[in-house]
Amino acid sequence: MYRSLLPALLLASPAFAEVPKVVTDIAPVQGLVASVMGDLGTPELLIPAGASPHSHALKPSEARALQQADLVFWIGEELSPDLARKIDSIAQNGAAISLFDLPGTRHLEARNDVLFAEPGAHDDHDHGEHDDHDEDAHDHDSHDEAAHEDHGHDEHDHDDHDDHDDHGHEAGGHHHEGDDPHAWLSIDNASAWLTAIAESLSEQDPENAQTYAANAEAAQARIAEARAAAEATLAPVQDNHFVVFHDAFQYYEDSFGLTVLGAISLSDATAPSPARLDALRDALSGADAACVFAEPQFDPRLIAAVTEGAGTPVAELDPLGAKLEPGPGFYPALIEDMAQRIATCAAQ
Repeated sequence: MYRSLLPALLLASPAFAEVPKVVTDIAPVQGLVASVMGDLGTPELLIPAGASPHSHALKPSEARALQQADLVFWIGEELSPDLARKIDSIAQNGAAISLFDLPGTRHLEARNDVLFAEPGAHDDHDHGEHDDHDEDAHDHDSHDEAAHEDHGHDEHDHDDHDDHDDHGHEAGGHHHEGDDPHAWLSIDNASAWLTAIAESLSEQDPENAQTYAANAEAAQARIAEARAAAEATLAPVQDNHFVVFHDAFQYYEDSFGLTVLGAISLSDATAPSPARLDALRDALSGADAACVFAEPQFDPRLIAAVTEGAGTPVAELDPLGAKLEPGPGFYPALIEDMAQRIATCAAQ
């Protein structure tokens, strides 16, 4: 399924006379690719920022863009199983690069518990992190079966789950059962991916290789600046505890030493059970959580069910940055915007 840029194939193919046509899955990936392409071109976005990467059905125009693409950059099957099938059947002429499958990508195990941290205790942020340098080095079958991302932006549309409920990913490629797919919120991942993106573009467009490499280096510097700014913004709230709508922020927590008590729903964004809501409500009443974070297009009544009587501030936090301006500056803006939203809510 995952077609890479194999040297043997490249030797047999002529270099592109034009800048490659590039499509991406989600807005954060589009932002990273746009920062590498710079003035040479603009990558297309397959999944609108307000839609669910898990269940979004490609529109005809999006399917055509995928079919005509020379390069596809996407997180991977763990985040978008339906898109994986479309890439396999539609993107016959392009190379698909799953960022989640790249060597060195930091993976964190998905969390299944109701509470991720004990109320009143600061999390040590040992989330089972591992670098996927060698697929054989990780026995993914030993991981607990975990649900995969739905981001919720299509309001709990799970009609497409039947063909992957066993999480076996029969279609092939790398398997990361039990890994959290929200890996773009790891600053280290994003920075490393810029290099890989530049290399992939350069292989198809060698005439502009120096430009891609320079743009990637400049983008890495901007991300480093965003990390420093976010660290300064978040420093005053290091000892605060938070609750999120669904478990999409673990990589961001890990990057900045934050503590999330739990999520209303896990990473598949299915409706939580009454028992889960009760447990979170009890945790809020006993932990003095600084903030509960909602996400766009999610049912606010579930937030109300958890915060009722607790007086905990509620704010919006979106891992896809739906309200941010797309383009080369998107990813640094996302990192800083999330930090500002967290700090502002905690200060209430």
